[in-house]
Amino acid sequence: MEIEFASSSLQKLCEQRRLMDRKLGAVCARRLRTRLGDLQAATTLAEVTAGRPHPLKGEWEGRFSLDLHGGIRLVFESIDVPVPVNEDGSIAWEKVTKIQIVFVGDYHD
Repeated sequence: MEIEFASSSLQKLCEQRRLMDRKLGAVCARRLRTRLGDLQAATTLAEVTAGRPHPLKGEWEGRFSLDLHGGIRLVFESIDVPVPVNEDGSIAWEKVTKIQIVFVGDYHD
């Protein structure tokens, strides 16, 4: 799967192990590295099963989340053009092949 980042600071967090360990802690950082590897290895989002993958609702609607550790989540959105949709207009996440990481943290805070 093709992965982009919403900001350079988010990209640094996801690509620099020392920064990741310092900001997230060892356990969460290890899970983030694993989830990113899972996403990179997948052809579509349907192949990603670890981390309780789920679409978000409310103010986060249109985005998708993977659990990391505790309340920390990896949140991303489809950047496929056009975004694949179901008959009801919702995003067809199982057909998504390109994503943009938009947030790593606890969106419940």
